[in-house]
Amino acid sequence: MDFFSNTNVLFFIAAYLIGSIPFGSILAKTFAGVDIKTQGSKSIGATNVLRVVKETNPKLAKKLGIATVLLDALKGTVVLLAGLYYGVSDSTLWAIAVLAVLGHCYSIYLGLEGGKGVATGLGVYIVLIPIPTIIGAVFWIVCAKVLKISSLSSLLGLLAVIVSATFLNDGLNIGSNVPMYLIAFIIFYKHIPNIVRIIKGEEKKVI
Repeated sequence: MDFFSNTNVLFFIAAYLIGSIPFGSILAKTFAGVDIKTQGSKSIGATNVLRVVKETNPKLAKKLGIATVLLDALKGTVVLLAGLYYGVSDSTLWAIAVLAVLGHCYSIYLGLEGGKGVATGLGVYIVLIPIPTIIGAVFWIVCAKVLKISSLSSLLGLLAVIVSATFLNDGLNIGSNVPMYLIAFIIFYKHIPNIVRIIKGEEKKVI
């Protein structure tokens, strides 16, 4: 009983359960009547929402894509802001961040399937390492404009965050960069099929 009354444990559970909410799937099903888990890349992320819904309603696709990015980012941000409000330690905040991304990528509501974690990763990084995250976001936007490949742009933006934070926030106030690297590893791991397609020159562009 004491276990579930522990503040840190409650935050960890909340981070995973909220992170698990498949907003992309919910929005596409509710407003476009499509199941993105069975179409396109079968991912629940914004790119697949945009790609699948665009086939029938381009205008709606943009709105749902933007909404998916924002809501997926907020999944991690909201729990972290609550943690800051309650004064939990930096170590706890980073554990919350990791669990929120894990929830998105391995959702309990989807049988441990999920998205690629980019937006949720962005949402937790912006709270904990804001300057490197802004640098990475700018890099992401520029790459997206030039390359027009969502996955590659996202991974390059993530790499920019990691490199920047290693110089600007080394140690993350907890004496270790491991949680930041772990989040990046999860996101890169979920992108392995995309990376293979990029190497083969088969990754689709977002027009």
